[in-house]
Amino acid sequence: MGNYIIKRLLVSIPLLLIISFLTFVLINLSPLDPVEVVLHAQDVPNITDELVTQTKEELGMNKPFITQYVHWIMACLHLDFGNSYVTGKPVWSLVGPAFLNTLKLTLVSSIIIIVLSIILGVLCAMKEGKAIDKLVRCVSFFLTAMPSYWLASIMIWYFSVKLDLLPTSGLDSYKSYILPVTVIAISYAGIYFRVIRSSMISNLNEDYVLYARACGLRESKITIHILRNSLQVAVSIFCMAIPIILGSTVVIENVFAWPGLGSLSVKSILSRDFPIIQAYVFILAVAFVLFNIISDIVNASFNPQLRKDV
Repeated sequence: MGNYIIKRLLVSIPLLLIISFLTFVLINLSPLDPVEVVLHAQDVPNITDELVTQTKEELGMNKPFITQYVHWIMACLHLDFGNSYVTGKPVWSLVGPAFLNTLKLTLVSSIIIIVLSIILGVLCAMKEGKAIDKLVRCVSFFLTAMPSYWLASIMIWYFSVKLDLLPTSGLDSYKSYILPVTVIAISYAGIYFRVIRSSMISNLNEDYVLYARACGLRESKITIHILRNSLQVAVSIFCMAIPIILGSTVVIENVFAWPGLGSLSVKSILSRDFPIIQAYVFILAVAFVLFNIISDIVNASFNPQLRKDV
């Protein structure tokens, strides 16, 4: 297993290098000159050629492209993404706290989604074709089809404005998690529980289930065995759910004014703060690669045959 993990990590290094290169190229794809963006952000009234040249030297933008990239990627390894064009502060001092806030929201939401998906998946699989199965699938389809910003707005109006029970925005206490987590859970649990249901139904028709019932094994124990085998199929989806939610909290964070990466990225895009945008894209890309590795490792621990494929 140790050799498999090492090989899997080594395989991901070229992918991370490609991602980092594309992320760095992002700043050069903009039609705007990064130096002019910096000077405009600093409210410089008169931008001259001499000032542009001087700023390029200060920022190291007068060096060859490859040299700039190597310097940037080596700095990123130390969590140094440069300074914000707008505030002049180190990017990590802004991105770090925002990333932690987004990660908290993502982890809490993921736990709720996984628990709900397992409960609903098992319930619908054991009651396949019955009224409860049809009702849960119908409701989940309806809720999943709702735009998250619209659902969030309705919940804010009802629970925060009309009932005055929960805060509308910010991160002040545990109550601040309730509405955004609920919206995220509703948006994703309806998708992932179908995976559990489908896998459970598939396992219900296996020979070992028939043999266990013939041997008089209790139905609760049979269900546990079926669930364990079903989760082996769903583990990849659940592992990748975390980075997917991490990257899709932009809308929710802006609706609830959550001080996370999503809100920070939107502000940075509007102000053309390229270093923060680069850091945001790079962090999300690394998160996807990291959780993909974790997914493979978990799957390999369940299925030893997969360790021979790398």
